[in-house]
Amino acid sequence: MKVTILDCYTDEASGLGVPPYLGTYPRYLFGKYKSEGHEVTYLTIDDLRLWRKYGGKKKVPKVSEKTDIYTYNTTIHDAEKVLGSVKADGTCGTDLLVVVLGVHVPGKYLSAMPGTLHEIVPLISDLSMRKVLTGPAVFGTQLQGGKKSETAGYEYFDSVVNSDVPFEELEKYVPYSYDIILQIPDKRVIEIETGRGCAVGKCSFCTEPLKNKFVNRAKKYVVAEVIEYYRRGGRFFRLGKQADFYASDDPIGMLREIRAVCVDLEMLHIDNVNPNSVVKAGGEEITRAIVEYCTPGNIAAFGVESFDNEVVKANLLNTMPAMAFKAIGIINKYGAERGSNGLPKFLPGINIIFGLLAESKKTHKANMDAFAHIVEQGWMLRRINIRQVAVLPGTYLESHGGQKFFFKNKGLYWKWRNEIRQKVDNPMLARILPLGTVVHDVYAEIYDGKTTFCRQMGTYPLAIGVAGRLVIGQKYSIAVTGYMLRSITGKVV
Repeated sequence: MKVTILDCYTDEASGLGVPPYLGTYPRYLFGKYKSEGHEVTYLTIDDLRLWRKYGGKKKVPKVSEKTDIYTYNTTIHDAEKVLGSVKADGTCGTDLLVVVLGVHVPGKYLSAMPGTLHEIVPLISDLSMRKVLTGPAVFGTQLQGGKKSETAGYEYFDSVVNSDVPFEELEKYVPYSYDIILQIPDKRVIEIETGRGCAVGKCSFCTEPLKNKFVNRAKKYVVAEVIEYYRRGGRFFRLGKQADFYASDDPIGMLREIRAVCVDLEMLHIDNVNPNSVVKAGGEEITRAIVEYCTPGNIAAFGVESFDNEVVKANLLNTMPAMAFKAIGIINKYGAERGSNGLPKFLPGINIIFGLLAESKKTHKANMDAFAHIVEQGWMLRRINIRQVAVLPGTYLESHGGQKFFFKNKGLYWKWRNEIRQKVDNPMLARILPLGTVVHDVYAEIYDGKTTFCRQMGTYPLAIGVAGRLVIGQKYSIAVTGYMLRSITGKVV
């Protein structure tokens, strides 16, 4: 059987699959069908758009135009030949189309655009093969915060399937998955799954407790997967796809064993961290190991969500403000030293959500007071993610108020967001990267008129605007010349 996996990119609380990341869902599915003896092709939504919307020809941006991110991340394949070719008996060249789709934590993406059900259905509805929808979308999907989950379109698929399987079964497929990267011409960050579910599992908005009970993936399989991709040329990895890296199966041993073999990695980062785990016994030892074995520019994404005690209680959030402050201090203690690529080795990042239960004007004041305290302590935050909550099916938020508080305070969100950006993000960037600091291993990524936007490969990498048109894909060293709200400007040195 000929199977095509169509990756529309995924973004959820526990993991990222939007380029330059390569998520777990398409890789596992590739391995599953390969292990069963099928012929498997990997396509992206960009491949499909290029065929059905652009007639197979990529746009070359004029000097005044921006790079088209809708067709930026194509594979080695021609989607028309894979999906549109017809056999002698009138059937399509692909027997089964598996669509991987779903966004649970909407964001902005520099060089990719996730597909939606609204977009994908018209593009594939006239194709004759069997169609299956999987990925986070089976629990709902929404590309914009402040809106209810999108479900219209399920009826166009032959089946909608939750592709998560127990780790014991999954490990049978993983050894067959590695060659997927041979179908992708560009570099990718391989998102490695270390666990599922959440040890706390109560946050009102989160779908993780709905998808899985808390369970760790065995360290030996995590290490083996990294090493096998490394042997096939992979040099960028994130140990993510979990709610708390510190709660992984022997995180110190995991990092040590990976680096014993993978000696020249360009990127080894982590993702989500529960601040409580940093503070409890053993947390400082894990922090020191992350600084030692991971590459610089690493970030612990703290799901604080709000520094308002009333919001914390109403939404069953994991972390009280006092605990968050302690964790921020510990990571700064060990990770603030500048690394070889020009960035501090390991810093915390903060997630803030607008629209949660019990939110009020006092919430914003509590958040600003907390950020002021962080600044006064001399601590650094590598980034602050601010988003409007997406109400997803089956969550505590949906059944206890839904969008009530989002609509109540909707008119204030831009003001609140802008104040955080102006008073916290901007001076924090200057603290992290003083003028003249040189950052290395920076890749030119897209054009926006006469400006090239560049990034290092990393977890939440910093965008750098450089005047002129650099060579896309080439690596540069860049000196910091100025600051925007969430990005910096620089010049090649």
